[in-house]
Amino acid sequence: MKKYKTYKDSGIEWIGEIPEDWESWKISHAFKKIGSGTTPQSGNPLYYENGTINWLNTGDLNDSVLYSCAKKVTPKAIEDNSSLKLFPKGSLVIAMYGATIGKTALLQFETTTNQACCVFNESDIIDIEFLQYWFKGNKEHIINLAIGGGQPNISQDILKGIRLYCPSKEEQTQIANYLNQKTEQLDRLIAKKEQLINLLQEERIAMINQAVTKGLDLNVPMKDSGIEWLGEIPEHWEVGKLKLFTDKITDGSHHSPPTMENGKRYLSVKDIGDNELIFEDCKLISEEEFDILVRNGCQPIKNDILLTKDGTIGRAALVKDDNDFVVLSSLGIIRPNQNYFSPLFLRELLVCSLMVNQMLSLIQGSALTRITISIIKNLYITLPPLKEQIQITNYLNNSVGEINRILLKVNNEINLLKEYKTALISEVVTGKVDVREEVLAQ
Repeated sequence: MKKYKTYKDSGIEWIGEIPEDWESWKISHAFKKIGSGTTPQSGNPLYYENGTINWLNTGDLNDSVLYSCAKKVTPKAIEDNSSLKLFPKGSLVIAMYGATIGKTALLQFETTTNQACCVFNESDIIDIEFLQYWFKGNKEHIINLAIGGGQPNISQDILKGIRLYCPSKEEQTQIANYLNQKTEQLDRLIAKKEQLINLLQEERIAMINQAVTKGLDLNVPMKDSGIEWLGEIPEHWEVGKLKLFTDKITDGSHHSPPTMENGKRYLSVKDIGDNELIFEDCKLISEEEFDILVRNGCQPIKNDILLTKDGTIGRAALVKDDNDFVVLSSLGIIRPNQNYFSPLFLRELLVCSLMVNQMLSLIQGSALTRITISIIKNLYITLPPLKEQIQITNYLNNSVGEINRILLKVNNEINLLKEYKTALISEVVTGKVDVREEVLAQ
């Protein structure tokens, strides 16, 4: 892409040089209206029941054009809350704090907002779509302006004080039109790749379910398993409760010892990946606490399977070596009896979607998604002969491994496209490249 003919220093390190004829505008001087909203008293039905007026929250923001929002308030809410203002169609919204900080939306409807939204409208100087792209292209730098530690906050004052460097409004519109076309092309390409990922994931799930519950031989005689969700299984397979074919089923420590900077490793749900143990960010505890947990049976050994049982259900990893670590109660420790089970096969069986669904169906009345040791012990499992288990595991290693390699490749491609999209927006809205001729050629 070509550059502008001449540049000047913007005086801002992260913006760098800008085209010579671009001007500087403080956002507060460029817009006639900049405002926010509030949250009417949540327990008051007069403010929400049968509401007819849109009430936008930061969770609705989509970094694109927005056509509707989920929540409504009543005229009474506006009457009683002076901070609750209606903003017109065509306004731009940005999230000032929370999980969606820096996210934007260009409104195609009239709405009120909560206090986490900052709204811009009415400018003779700034094209509203250009501003949205400017925010998107410089999101990381804008968030860096936020104050506060636990929950960074881009206040209205911070946003109002941001200095924009931009061309004429006519050229801003040209730039926005160019980016509309280019980002739409990239979004279509990303969507196709995401669709491919969904198809591959469905294929992987079906492949694993078929292999661990029906086997590899499609012509083998079948019998009723006696379990509704499982259906038929190969005639020569067994079915029964997991506890009958294992030497140990327990969980980790129900006491959380104090952590320290140096010490012995202590794993929880977050440290279990896709059949891997992730030690990089695990917590560390003292030798004394570690020894207590070892004596209490919280140390897995080689060929044990660690199963996530709190929060995230049904992720599992095989312990491949006698590593020196203990685990928290959020992890189940399953020790297969190797007269019955290949540890590799049991791990594949435990993470198949049919087994995970069985686990989830047995959870009763808890706000936290959690399966008990009793549930794990009484899970119904399929038991092929050991030789067949090894054949199934080898098949899944090859077939699922190939799908995983394709998934990794496609995910990397998506990430590169997203990075390119962000970089393109940033380069264009800060004048690093000149797209005017490309706009005219369209």
